[in-house]
Amino acid sequence: MELVRGLPAGFGAGEESLAYYERSDATTFVPTIHAQGAWRTDEQHMAPVAGLMAHCLELHDPRDGMQLSRISFDILGMIPAQPTTVEVRTLRPGKSIELLEAVATIEGRPRVSARAWRLAEFASAEVAGHDLVPMPPPEDVPLWPASDMWGGGYIAGLEFRSVERRPGRSRTWLRSPTDIVADEPSTPTAHFLRLADTANGVAVRVSPHEWAFPNVDLTIHLHREPVPGWMGLDTHVTIGPKGHGLTSSVVHDEQGPVGTIEQMLTVRRSLD
Repeated sequence: MELVRGLPAGFGAGEESLAYYERSDATTFVPTIHAQGAWRTDEQHMAPVAGLMAHCLELHDPRDGMQLSRISFDILGMIPAQPTTVEVRTLRPGKSIELLEAVATIEGRPRVSARAWRLAEFASAEVAGHDLVPMPPPEDVPLWPASDMWGGGYIAGLEFRSVERRPGRSRTWLRSPTDIVADEPSTPTAHFLRLADTANGVAVRVSPHEWAFPNVDLTIHLHREPVPGWMGLDTHVTIGPKGHGLTSSVVHDEQGPVGTIEQMLTVRRSLD
């Protein structure tokens, strides 16, 4: 399979703002070359799309003491490199638990839907704890040239460091200087989640030049607010015998584990 190696199609310039999107009105955003996907030149990568939707969810009726704790995205098809409209509504309002919904529409069609639980914060430090394996710090991990495997503007803008690399397994740190929306600050959670979908490309079990294995969803659970900077992915990839797969990651920031990422895959030979 020929992955993205050519000129962009349908993207805004983006080089001056170093952002994935430029806002054109209250709900519409133009993707830049930094949002370009890895499978096709004319599509957006799901990672910046998820970051954009998280950004819009965080802007919707914000209240102190509430934290996005789970976001589940359903990817409804290819995501064209065209202006993207994101609309958010509250499905279940509440003082301590509420459910939000976001839909990204392109060319008149819903392309990605998301549901997010926003939970109130309570004092639980006295019982906080986990039994998850820590990641080695980024500075102790060698650089990994991911662009040798993956193309596209999104991947080109990332720095990767990776260990324990073998088919279906890796422990990888990544970071990016790119903002979600030009000239708009984002919350630490949205800024962190703009990288989450990258998990499906850091521990591939088969060559993306011979097999296609896009994810049809992306579900992130967070047990605390992440801090900006490096994202760590402790990732396993499983492929079943009839075209289905699963990418599972424990996700870290530089202070330790912050949650999990799950992605369901459809797996087929590239010519199928």
